[in-house]
Amino acid sequence: MKELGLGLFILGLLSLVLPFLGMKSMLLTWIEQWGATTAWLIRGGITLLGLILWLSFRNRD
Repeated sequence: MKELGLGLFILGLLSLVLPFLGMKSMLLTWIEQWGATTAWLIRGGITLLGLILWLSFRNRD
């Protein structure tokens, strides 16, 4: 679960940074069809969920 959280967190961070660099993530292109605000909320949600999962399970083996 820790690895899933880290993966989601990294994917979320990339999806937040790439639009500022003029690029788009091929994996998350489908969220643009609902509008810019919703797309940013989904990107933030993915990042937040990944961070929560990673922080919750980082000390468990």
